[in-house]
Amino acid sequence: MLLVLSAEHRAHLGCLPRAGGAAVGELGRLALEQLRRGAAPRACETAARKLNIGVDTIQHGVEGLVYLLTESSKLMASILLIRNSGIHSRDISEVDFQDSIHVLGFSEELNKSLLQLYLDNRKEIRSILGELVPRLPSYHSLEWRLDVQLASRSLRQQIKPAVTMKLHLNQNEDQTAQVLQTDPATLLHLIQQLEQALGEMKMNHCRRIVRNMK
Repeated sequence: MLLVLSAEHRAHLGCLPRAGGAAVGELGRLALEQLRRGAAPRACETAARKLNIGVDTIQHGVEGLVYLLTESSKLMASILLIRNSGIHSRDISEVDFQDSIHVLGFSEELNKSLLQLYLDNRKEIRSILGELVPRLPSYHSLEWRLDVQLASRSLRQQIKPAVTMKLHLNQNEDQTAQVLQTDPATLLHLIQQLEQALGEMKMNHCRRIVRNMK
């Protein structure tokens, strides 16, 4: 499974061969520091003076490396999620990573340096990305009640059913509740739509899309 690079990110990564071997190592260090602590313009300026390279070149190289490393790690996370759902797919192996950057036309030595940078830091990168993902509430339990209005002041004979649900959620070790109300027809329609979506997930066409998503 290959990582697709946009024209902008290809251009940013294209400065790496011009920067030289020593600069690539420094740019890799700056990219990892940016992932850990955020953008550091002063660090880029210091590196530019040290390496005698333009600040724009340094910043573009760092941005390109950050994208390459994070998107490769996201692709790995997507594959793991697909596997847990029962849809089998390949890991983003060393060959996949090299094939992804092969389109850049880098030298074999530079490709090996980028590969090693990814392999040495992919666990930490996935850990950092995991901390940035918002923690969504998880399901705990559900209570429901069916109410039927048989008459009102304006209509003495009527049947007006309503389903009231109390959804209990876990969030940040606390429990919250949401009260929802709908009519049976709408609830049945939602159930049918969800069942249809689950059924489409098992189709070959949808599986191919999931296997190639980033």
